[in-house]
Amino acid sequence: MKLQNDLILRAAKGEDIERYPVWLMRQAGRILPEYRAVRESVNGFKELVETPTLAAEVTIQPVDILGVDAAIIFSDILVVPEAMNIPYQMVEKRGPWFEHTIRSEEEARRLEFDFDVNDRLGYVLEAIRLTVKQLSGRVPVIGFAGAPWTILCYIVEGHGSKTFSEARKLLYTNPGLAHRLLQHITDVTIAYLKAQVKAGASMIQIFDSWAGILGTGQYATFSIPYLSQIASAINDVPVTLFSKGAITSVPALAKLDCNTIGFDWNMDIPALRPVIGNSRTIQGNLDPCALYGSHQSIETETIKMLNSFGGNQRHIVNLGHGVYPDVDPEKVKTFIKTVKSYEIK
Repeated sequence: MKLQNDLILRAAKGEDIERYPVWLMRQAGRILPEYRAVRESVNGFKELVETPTLAAEVTIQPVDILGVDAAIIFSDILVVPEAMNIPYQMVEKRGPWFEHTIRSEEEARRLEFDFDVNDRLGYVLEAIRLTVKQLSGRVPVIGFAGAPWTILCYIVEGHGSKTFSEARKLLYTNPGLAHRLLQHITDVTIAYLKAQVKAGASMIQIFDSWAGILGTGQYATFSIPYLSQIASAINDVPVTLFSKGAITSVPALAKLDCNTIGFDWNMDIPALRPVIGNSRTIQGNLDPCALYGSHQSIETETIKMLNSFGGNQRHIVNLGHGVYPDVDPEKVKTFIKTVKSYEIK
């Protein structure tokens, strides 16, 4: 299907663009009253994720309401461990919770990884197909998955954490098991992402949400090799790697076979552009809290960020992390309008 708006794909590939494309992580979610209405019609978050018609509906909402240049499929990174026989629950106001954790060789036997992703994750693939059909080429659909290290954090820890000390402990006490788990997650993730592309995703993003809790050396050992496998395996569509907090690992990320590297709000674009070079696109990176400011301050901060690009066209505009749930959608519209009005010089 021919896309009417392919700005984000051209920016990712380093092709000419007439303006910077813009979208937001977590754009399909709680900031929109329309999303909350759909969410209240089901029993829980997981039911919404696992119902393709509803997942497609909330995926498209930000395109209609906010005017973003891409739709990211409404799902969760934890569908992958669930498919591997490690089910999770999404507890209101607490986040993900796993009844069973994987901290030993014996517990690792619970894992299943030799299965058809079209069977166990077919609901996500169907949501992508429905979204693509309903968008009719208006904007591309972004598929995604969690990075192996981030998935490992959750299945070892069992829940969210500020330190993920149990996951990090495993790297010291049983690194062999850690690597085997990471490889299994990587293999499933590659198959899953390839299926997303086949279902119609025009772009892929890998979220390494807990990259920043590892030191440079450990990240080079326990994340970079697996990100490399995924980036090299997905070669039909542009790939974005978002490693939150991994500032010292940007040089290593820049060597991987990806199109775009996502920056969080603590990463300085002018300082790191020479490290990235001009063969990679940078995505980001306005502080999500900037959207709590006045409309005038949002416009000022957004223009300041856009000016920091120095006229380089290899940029996709986003926040430095997901939009926070209590942000006023009208403030988000100001951010998007400012980006769309900005003239690349």
